Amino acid sequence: MLSISHLPHLNAILNAIAACFLMGGFIFIKSGNRDAHRLCMIIALIISSLFLISYVIHRFYVPIFVFQGEGGIRVFYYMLLISHVFLAIAIVPLITVTVIRAFRENFIGHKRIAKLVWPIWMYVSISGIIVYLMLYQLYPLKTAQLI
Repeated sequence: MLSISHLPHLNAILNAIAACFLMGGFIFIKSGNRDAHRLCMIIALIISSLFLISYVIHRFYVPIFVFQGEGGIRVFYYMLLISHVFLAIAIVPLITVTVIRAFRENFIGHKRIAKLVWPIWMYVSISGIIVYLMLYQLYPLKTAQLI
């Protein structure tokens, strides 16, 4: 059974899966395979949506932990975290506009914004995995294991 303590691990997995489908979508559109691109991007959108739901549930029940690393790694972590959070907030409306343009078959507008949105979405997915690894695997809070 899935508990609240499993959600950070699930979130990292969802981010990794989303990143894989984002990369697949990128490769397929560059090779001209629009159908495979569309499928990958729809799956990435669904996976990222599941992540967002899981993340909000987790944040509702679990307090934000203070990063346990010290020195330069602590500065790196917080710089990464801050950029990740701000871009994660910004990416939601950007993805929405990109998807709407695609579904309306406004492919010129879709392509124009997707060139901005895709790297941000990819960064948010990958930086989310790195934040997870640093917070829960490399520098875990001892009491976090009890949750």
